[in-house]
Amino acid sequence: MEAQAQAQAEAPNKGGIEDGEDPKTAAFRELREETGVNSAEILTEVPYWLTYNFLPEARERPKIHWGTDYKGQAQKWFLFKFTGKEEEINLLGDGTERPDYGKWSWMSPEQLIELVEDCRKPVYEEVLSFFSPHLKEQL
Repeated sequence: MEAQAQAQAEAPNKGGIEDGEDPKTAAFRELREETGVNSAEILTEVPYWLTYNFLPEARERPKIHWGTDYKGQAQKWFLFKFTGKEEEINLLGDGTERPDYGKWSWMSPEQLIELVEDCRKPVYEEVLSFFSPHLKEQL
């Protein structure tokens, strides 16, 4: 699961930073909204924004629904340490939004890279390279 403040390709108005909100606060809010998790702490963050372009087919849906052509995303990434119990994880989130995910699992960074869309892989590879020393400290 992505631990970040990001807009989903299907709904460009979701997942962003709200007015008056800093990226760290947005990341905690998104984590809570998407997973129901409050028991987490930030270990580190990528100190710069990362971008990627949507695949052409992913650009069509927002264009049809909202009349706007979103080219891609700019993302700010945070590495969270989950400090709660697995029972806290609830993909219905905090109930404020329709769920974006149907299932979750713990996986290695390598497994995550294999599963992510091709257009996002370079960003994930860069993020995981940055997070790697912090992940090793947690093992």
